[in-house]
Amino acid sequence: MKKVDVILGLQWGDEGKGKVVDVLTPRYDVVARFQGGPNAGHTLEFNGEKYVLRSIPSGIFQGGKTNVIGNGVVIDAILFRAEAEELAKSGHDLTRQLCISKKAHLILPTHRLLDAAYEAAKGSAKIGTTGKGIGPTYTDKVSRSGMRVGDLLSPDFREIYSRAKARHERILRSLDYSYDLAGLESQWFEAVEFLKRFRFIDSEYFINGTLAEGKSVLAEGAQGTLLDIDFGSYPFVTSSNTVSAGVCTGLGIAPNRIGEVFGIFKAYCTRVGSGPFPTELFDETGDRLCSIGHEFGAVTGRKRRCGWLDLVALKYSIMINGVTQLIMMKSDVMNDFDTIRVATAYDIGGQVSGEFPYDIADSLKPVYTDFEGWKCDLRGCKSYGEFPAAFRRYVEFIERETGVPVRIISVGPDRGETIVREYR
Repeated sequence: MKKVDVILGLQWGDEGKGKVVDVLTPRYDVVARFQGGPNAGHTLEFNGEKYVLRSIPSGIFQGGKTNVIGNGVVIDAILFRAEAEELAKSGHDLTRQLCISKKAHLILPTHRLLDAAYEAAKGSAKIGTTGKGIGPTYTDKVSRSGMRVGDLLSPDFREIYSRAKARHERILRSLDYSYDLAGLESQWFEAVEFLKRFRFIDSEYFINGTLAEGKSVLAEGAQGTLLDIDFGSYPFVTSSNTVSAGVCTGLGIAPNRIGEVFGIFKAYCTRVGSGPFPTELFDETGDRLCSIGHEFGAVTGRKRRCGWLDLVALKYSIMINGVTQLIMMKSDVMNDFDTIRVATAYDIGGQVSGEFPYDIADSLKPVYTDFEGWKCDLRGCKSYGEFPAAFRRYVEFIERETGVPVRIISVGPDRGETIVREYR
């Protein structure tokens, strides 16, 4: 029986997972998204075109592949429709390629309102959510009061919706939050009819049946490990399990069905929204990383906070996920830097530690190792051997520190600017 390979982010999201899924998809029969919602965008560029995916798996651009939205995902019908129609305009018909789990939960119009109301109530302690209703939807899921895709097929669908709406409106009134629901609700019901054009499946049977037939599956995550609800920088996290264990619950497979775990990281670090960020740069260097790396959110357009690579956090993520192969993105962003720094430990109150702490306090200071910049345009390199010695030293230092090979290196945004490193 085949196993499910996993691809996920090892930092605070935005690592470039979409591009790598697109590159790897030709090796697989099925690409399945296992968690998250439309609050994160996967950006892909090829043939001079740029695409941003929010809910639809990134394998959709490789013809003939089946793409699955798993039960661990939450879906906003309005945003899904807009995304699907935009892809259709560019010649990508999803109706034959895309399947949706009946057990995936639906983001209701009132979930969006609740998201905004909860953030407003937090004041200065706000999390910095995207306002897409992700958190309230997962809250309903855990409290056993959510709506699922399969409910759209029920003759009692309107009644189920009305009960959920009434419950949410009671909360909104208690928060003294003013809102206008009519327009958003009308759009949502129209979008629900569009959603019903797609094939709804029992995804756990579909995925396990695919493996039993000897076919290959790639599981695609959203956000990043440091945003995991259990293991991330809580409470500044997302509402789902972004780690490899989330594949089991998000697709319905057993732990022994997981194969390779591809961990993606940037050659530096970024973060969107609030929360701790030990290696964040508040100077000209941070601005340069942001400017050269075009570090703005694919969905929100928010400027990303930038900093040096954090090996303490990276090794933590590798441990949690059982990463077997590393993929390094955006190496080319630092082409012209004279010196490049890597945090190899934390100084916590005078004690040097290599562990990612329970609480990342302001007093924590990163301990850096400095590297000579490679001062070369990596986008001109076509193989690992063509990279300058300074860059190879950087890559091989990361490999020694983590104990995991850097298998793929991205040197630009285009599909073709990806170097797969061969090992003997």
